[in-house]
Amino acid sequence: MLMLALVILGRSATVASTQDTTIRIDGSSTVYLMTEAVAEEFQKETKGKIKVTVGISGTGGGFKKFVRGETDIQDASRPILKEEMEQAKANGIEYIELPVVFDALTVAVNPQNDWVDHLTVEELKKIWEPAAQGKITRWNQIRSNWPDQPMALFGPGSDSGTFDYFTEAVVGKAKASRGDYTGSEDDNVLVQGI
Repeated sequence: MLMLALVILGRSATVASTQDTTIRIDGSSTVYLMTEAVAEEFQKETKGKIKVTVGISGTGGGFKKFVRGETDIQDASRPILKEEMEQAKANGIEYIELPVVFDALTVAVNPQNDWVDHLTVEELKKIWEPAAQGKITRWNQIRSNWPDQPMALFGPGSDSGTFDYFTEAVVGKAKASRGDYTGSEDDNVLVQGI
């Protein structure tokens, strides 16, 4: 999964020389920690003359703000979509894509779940596809030798680039997922849930 930072040309380049002393960044939670660290160092270097705000509304949520010109830098877990490009163009927003880092997708289970040592892509699809909603709710429905225990599912929210990537790679269709799970663009919510 590629994470990108999209930068509005013109605005970001002139921030330091204008009255506006805030750079607004939003988007992917997986890029957030790195962005927050860089923002803190940047503010130290500029001795607080330029403020940097970093939000985590998810890749899709961040792109909604970015294409309207509400943010200066977009953290993303996927490339910008064609319709987002068109919205940016219509709003006079020019940008460059700057790949920052590549990451991997992680599937995690609660440490007390001692029967799952791996899941196949087919099993993940069986758990997460839209047809599983309300039907695949217990572990023994995935493998008959697993216990008759309920599954509690947590995953990225629909504004997350990780959601986009996972659904396409695992389910086979972008944005196709069961809806009866706890979803969030905040990774801490997911970690606490698991």
